[in-house]
Amino acid sequence: MTSNTDPSANEAEDLASRIDATARRLELKDPDADLPFLDRLINRVVEIVGVSALVAIVAVIFANASSRYLFNSGFSWAEEMVQMAMPWLAMTGVFLSVRRGTMIRIEFFFEKIPARLRPAVAYAGYAVNVIVLCMMAYVSFDFVRLFGGDVALYVQLPMGVSTSALVFGAAGAAMAYAVEFFREWHRRSRRESAS
Repeated sequence: MTSNTDPSANEAEDLASRIDATARRLELKDPDADLPFLDRLINRVVEIVGVSALVAIVAVIFANASSRYLFNSGFSWAEEMVQMAMPWLAMTGVFLSVRRGTMIRIEFFFEKIPARLRPAVAYAGYAVNVIVLCMMAYVSFDFVRLFGGDVALYVQLPMGVSTSALVFGAAGAAMAYAVEFFREWHRRSRRESAS
């Protein structure tokens, strides 16, 4: 029986375990821990809506699949219910990813811009995001106004229950980008006045 006395192997194992512990701690950390009370409250309410939509989707799919396999009969309303919950799940995710700064972005080209121009380009990006999301909210509102009263065939709920998620999600994400824009502007102004 040989023992592993290679110091580099022990160091590698130690490093791997420290990386694993750090990654686990970051994954389990509350992403809103450092935010003011109102920001945490807003994020929690939106999380509750998103988690409720996800739980409803999983429960309906599980119940429908179980019913099909066990009793050879499914629920006619299951697919409609899942389709109506999906926009709420998606838009709560968009809103929270904007608020927490976890939107997928590619910074390759941004890093190629000269450092003195980066703030202006970042502000322009925020402005474009706000404008596009406001336009999406307006178009979605118009869609809900025109077709939101149509009743779903099996669930017998107005389609506006589902499609209004697009209005709230787009408007909420636009506001979140606007808040981030002004916070960044304020931080930069304070740094410039301090120097």
